Amino acid sequence: MVLKPLFRLPQKMNLRFVKYFKLCLALSVIAIVGTCVLLPTRGLNFSIDFKGGTLMEVKTPGPADVGALRTKLSKLGIGEVQLQTFGASDQLLIRFPEQAGGPEAQTAAIDKVRAALGPGVEQRRTEQVGSTVSKELITSAVWALVLTNIGIFIYVWFRFEWQFAIGAIVSMIHDVMFSVGIFSLFQLDFDLTTVAALLTILGYSINDTVVIYDRIRENLRRYKRMPLGDLLDLSVNETMSRTIMTVGTVMMALIALYFFGGEVIRGFTFAMLFGVLVGTYSSVFIAAPFLILIGVKRDWSGLANEKAAAKKAAPRELPAERPAARPVEALAAAGEAAAPKLEPLGITSQPSATAQSSEKTPGASLRTPAAKPKRQAKAGGGRSKKRG
Repeated sequence: MVLKPLFRLPQKMNLRFVKYFKLCLALSVIAIVGTCVLLPTRGLNFSIDFKGGTLMEVKTPGPADVGALRTKLSKLGIGEVQLQTFGASDQLLIRFPEQAGGPEAQTAAIDKVRAALGPGVEQRRTEQVGSTVSKELITSAVWALVLTNIGIFIYVWFRFEWQFAIGAIVSMIHDVMFSVGIFSLFQLDFDLTTVAALLTILGYSINDTVVIYDRIRENLRRYKRMPLGDLLDLSVNETMSRTIMTVGTVMMALIALYFFGGEVIRGFTFAMLFGVLVGTYSSVFIAAPFLILIGVKRDWSGLANEKAAAKKAAPRELPAERPAARPVEALAAAGEAAAPKLEPLGITSQPSATAQSSEKTPGASLRTPAAKPKRQAKAGGGRSKKRG
């Protein structure tokens, strides 16, 4: 028994993506500008990984009274204390900054918090990160993003052309800025798992972009006279079934992780969910139509380069030697020797009447030879009739 698929994706689509390029580009520019405004004003909600300090995960006997606990812990003199529910209502995350006295002061602050929470509160984990380590982590995260973009740019440049490389870099910067802007807007926790999610988004986005670029290059070789906008639409439509299947399977896995994976990886999963959607959007609506703005080489056959190389490699032929010029006397003697000699036919010096008439009417001498055969044919025909 052959199992048939529940549904089939259309293999040949005719969607006009380039038509909405200007609108999508304007929306993307607005989003990137908004991110640039949010970062210095609102900032990112850095976790303990980037700020330094102490993170404690606790579980209360019943639903936690966040307001009362915040008031109680703020009176301990350990700086600003942040409380956040972690999954269920009885699970809390407690953050407070690094203390000035070093590791001993930090340990003393942890003991104060434990005493304030009381014996009925279960302490599940405690993490401490120093300010020096947090600064190193921030620097490492920034360098990881920058070097990843540079490496992908170099790869796409060697794999295709510089126009494609610029389009890929614009698409990836768009994806990163868009994702970071969402984290800044909603003040989501930004930690090392989020940086890992951003790097994964870059890999996913460039994978989809390279597939579309490869089909564009094939169609540039095949359809040399097709308008560039129609060619880009054709290339994206030809890869759309593959894009839908890839995005669908990845989204199903991420949705399952988001709802059933727990709070520990929820930030990572949310960044991946949003990044996959943004990466697919940028590959289709930004990276491919961006080639129209920067221009792309239409001749990918390589015949022009081969012909130019063959012309350069071929040896130049020397011009043939011209014969030496002969004097005028030699040419005249050669002409006299080659000219035929005419023997006299005994024609009298007195021209006949026919000749005189031909001299007067130059066209008569040309017409008389053609007229004589007709007269003879008529005369012959008349005699043959009489004889018959």
